[in-house]
Amino acid sequence: MINREIIDLIEKRLGDQKVIVLLGPRQVGKTTLLKKHFSTENTLWLNGDDADTRNQLSNQSTTWIKQLVSGHDRLIIDEAQRIENIGVTLKIIHDNLPGIKVIATGSSSFELANQINEPLTGRKWEFRLWPISTSEMIKHHSLLEETRLLEHRLVYGWYPDVINNPGDEKEILNTLSDSYLYKDILTWEHIKKPQKLELLVQALAFQIGQEVSYHELGQITGLDNETVERYISLLEKAFIIFRLPSLSRNLRNELKKSRKIYFYDVGIRNAVIKNWNPISLRQDVGSLWENFLIVERLKYKSYHSVFSNDYFWRTHAQQEIDFIEDYNGTLHAFEFKWNEKKKGSFSKSFTQAYPNHELLTVNRSNYLEFIQRD
Repeated sequence: MINREIIDLIEKRLGDQKVIVLLGPRQVGKTTLLKKHFSTENTLWLNGDDADTRNQLSNQSTTWIKQLVSGHDRLIIDEAQRIENIGVTLKIIHDNLPGIKVIATGSSSFELANQINEPLTGRKWEFRLWPISTSEMIKHHSLLEETRLLEHRLVYGWYPDVINNPGDEKEILNTLSDSYLYKDILTWEHIKKPQKLELLVQALAFQIGQEVSYHELGQITGLDNETVERYISLLEKAFIIFRLPSLSRNLRNELKKSRKIYFYDVGIRNAVIKNWNPISLRQDVGSLWENFLIVERLKYKSYHSVFSNDYFWRTHAQQEIDFIEDYNGTLHAFEFKWNEKKKGSFSKSFTQAYPNHELLTVNRSNYLEFIQRD
């Protein structure tokens, strides 16, 4: 069992009345985590994938809900995003049943976000569980072992089932990268042509670390620009991809509205394009390295309450910086290099326009320093 760093964050919030909302991709271990660490003898477990549960919790009668949870001190609702008006139901429990601690999980943020945020304003703590992190794996076995496995991780990623079943990585990731990851999107959004959605995901997988054009993606997939943007938003809310915006404040020739797109897990990305080649034979190792480093950094910040605004930077003259964090009045700029012999170069245009800066080239010799910065 791999210990998850999020446990301490959740434990700190068990003593108050607020609802705990745990979000994250499917199959990252939300249910396993709750069963091992947060289930009591008097916990009532309900699953939103179950039709009877959906019917029961869609009934917003206070009397009915009191009868349902009577005799329990904790209520855990798995896949809560599948329950209609779940936010209102959770609000009723919060306001009328102070002795019940509620934990709700969701494998997509869009239904929880649309249905929970407004009813639960000021009534919830929200956490995100990611695929296994580098920091968690180092604590699980050792720094030496995890360093040895780095190239393997860049191909197969960090999903718990992948890590715990060596030898079966391809089969597990192929199953995950099929329609299972899109289950919530297809269920709630009634997408008539799911093959177009999958084609878009493939196009994004080939463009990680690059600026994406909705118009170009539309030409590739046969979708109009608005539909491309809508699908990308849904994929982001289902924790499959995420967007990184461009920094633009001072220079006239900075890119103003550009964005890069990355995958929550590089193993899923490689499964989407069916590329299992080892690192030594790949042409995309630079993009994989960049995706990996940014995701691992986001995991660390999420679990250690490190808050920043994140960007990339590029000008029309193709001057660029891979990743920038803005916090404490300083822009922390990073260049990512898989080849340790290559040195990162930082544009004078950037350093002169933003005098409060810190610069670091990140490679295999110091990547843990980057990931675990406070």
